[in-house]
Amino acid sequence: MPPDVLILGAGFAGLSAAIDLARAGLRVEIIEARDRIGGRVFTQFDSSLNHSVELGAEFVHGLAPEIWLPMQEHNLAVSELEGDFWCSTAGKLARCNFFKEVEQILSKMNDKSPDQSFLDFLAKRFGGSGDEESKRHAIAYVSGFNAANPADVSVHWLVHQQKAEEQIQGDRAFHIKGGYQTLLDILSTELATRETPVRLSTKVRQIHWNPKAVEVLAQSARGHETFTTPRALVTLPLGVLQEAALNHDGDLRFEPGLPEEKLAALQKLAMGKVVRVALCFRRRLWESIRVDGQTLARMSFLFSDDETFPTWWTQSPDPVPVITGWAAARYADSLSGMTDGRVVDKAIESLAAVLGQTKASLQSELVAAYFHDWNSDPFSLGAYSYVKVGGEGCQRTLGAPLENTLFFAGEATDISGNNGTVHGAIASGKRAAQEIISAQ
Repeated sequence: MPPDVLILGAGFAGLSAAIDLARAGLRVEIIEARDRIGGRVFTQFDSSLNHSVELGAEFVHGLAPEIWLPMQEHNLAVSELEGDFWCSTAGKLARCNFFKEVEQILSKMNDKSPDQSFLDFLAKRFGGSGDEESKRHAIAYVSGFNAANPADVSVHWLVHQQKAEEQIQGDRAFHIKGGYQTLLDILSTELATRETPVRLSTKVRQIHWNPKAVEVLAQSARGHETFTTPRALVTLPLGVLQEAALNHDGDLRFEPGLPEEKLAALQKLAMGKVVRVALCFRRRLWESIRVDGQTLARMSFLFSDDETFPTWWTQSPDPVPVITGWAAARYADSLSGMTDGRVVDKAIESLAAVLGQTKASLQSELVAAYFHDWNSDPFSLGAYSYVKVGGEGCQRTLGAPLENTLFFAGEATDISGNNGTVHGAIASGKRAAQEIISAQ
């Protein structure tokens, strides 16, 4: 018997929707191209350090109920990020002092005047005035945190995001003990209890739909497979959805194609690029570095003018010797096409430079390095989404159902201002589940 709902994608959006639909008594089946669940959440465990290492989403941003309610229900342990922010400028380390100025710049954005890019906003609002260094830090923040091109990203969207963060204390960040995998395990256990099958390593090739039914053609180790259902929920990452809907020669396509309003919405969204590397050492080697009588023992974030990995963070207050390098937007572009080994090598080189150490000394202390290329990953094609200038409302358009037959979820369809986050993905899945339940 075909399922009442077929879900394409086993990331947090698809899994959350599946649970809500199963709780409502619907028969649900999930198809996932990867050989694992979680999508852009990918937790590894380093046995030598006895600690989890995230290759994808890592932080819990703020107090979003979509994440905190299940965490509290299952008594998951969390730690709040704390510690000192350090900056390395022209090879010199010092405590960061630019945050107040950046906040002042960002506070001048508004969504009442016509939309513009962040770079245009800076030029028009602070063109002949303001501290150039503060403006550079503001650009670095927008491109780094949002993985967005500051020449493309919408100021209206940035304001919407700021308001959403304020509602959940989004300036606070937390780690889940054991990583996001612990939350995935909770969802997986409930799906198994409700006998909801998840078909892994099953790649969707064609989605045929009409107002009464959906037929999905897929490829797996079992060969060609066909799935039929009265309703399907599409939770593909934005990059994959854009490739499927806008590139008619791609491996995945809709038949018939998506309507013009959805194609227009897809063109107003962009998939941010990120390269991140987690370096595991024998010891927290930054603890021994002294600057003006202080050590970096309590360092949480390290910002620099490095042209490869300008941002680093530790697991503070957890004393585990892991530090993560973050290269977003144009910095990620500079690493495009490099082998995993070369990217790790560049990361070590970058960290040595910003800490004022030799590359050889870091390499001698290195235990392991973890890296995943999300930009080239065919099942993600990027990190997470942002809205381009003039794209206000495009997430709502992208997430709207078609003929009560095709439904859409995923962080790029979140309308609360939390897209680009795990809790935004969960919220979108829950929203789509309610739409499907209401359509019965």
